[in-house]
Amino acid sequence: MGRMFEARKHTMFARWDRMAKAFTRAGREIAVAVRAGGDSPDSNPSLKRAIQNARSVNMPKDKIESAIARAMGAGEELWEEALYEGYAPNGIALMVVTATNNPTRTVANLRLHFKKCNGNLGNTGSVGFLFNRMGVFRLSPEGVDAEDLELELIDHGLQEMELGKGENDEDLLICRCDWNDFGTLQSGLEEMSIEPASTGSEFVPLTTMELPEEQLDEVLKLIDRLEQDDDVQHVFSTLA
Repeated sequence: MGRMFEARKHTMFARWDRMAKAFTRAGREIAVAVRAGGDSPDSNPSLKRAIQNARSVNMPKDKIESAIARAMGAGEELWEEALYEGYAPNGIALMVVTATNNPTRTVANLRLHFKKCNGNLGNTGSVGFLFNRMGVFRLSPEGVDAEDLELELIDHGLQEMELGKGENDEDLLICRCDWNDFGTLQSGLEEMSIEPASTGSEFVPLTTMELPEEQLDEVLKLIDRLEQDDDVQHVFSTLA
């Protein structure tokens, strides 16, 4: 009975920890968007995306509104997006997207993470050429004919569509386009009265690499360490 209770408690705390991290990342995405374009989602597409993404991780409405208000407050810390590049062990390239109010702290922490896991934090452009930045829209598949939708959205810049999973393990249709076509695809979805569960950008590797289990664990150790960093929003890799 005691072991069962401890296992349930561990699961519960792990769930809370994931939720807290998701809320923190959503709040910082909102702060970055507000700083860049103001507090109105009607005139600030980045904020509109950030709010959609916050909702996708079940962030309550009052917390979303509070994050917007804080970002507009006098004397509030200024958050900005910063992109870092580097190599994990065994030749795996990484793109690390951060939201930071202190780039000096962020780069120092990232350099330590890479060093501790036998990786190498590189300069801007060191691995970026190995990735293609793409816009991504995650849609609920409920009531949607995927084949018809795909045909319709091709004219709006859709490059690929696949079935995937969301933060809560729910089924989603994942639509990707070239980053320059983000607005075009978004307009196409709006014309069809389809509101995405979340939107954003991804760095999709042009080629991927498979590794044996031992080498794979080395790479995953670094990725996990990076994802635990409060400043890190997303990590993308060339790992198959």
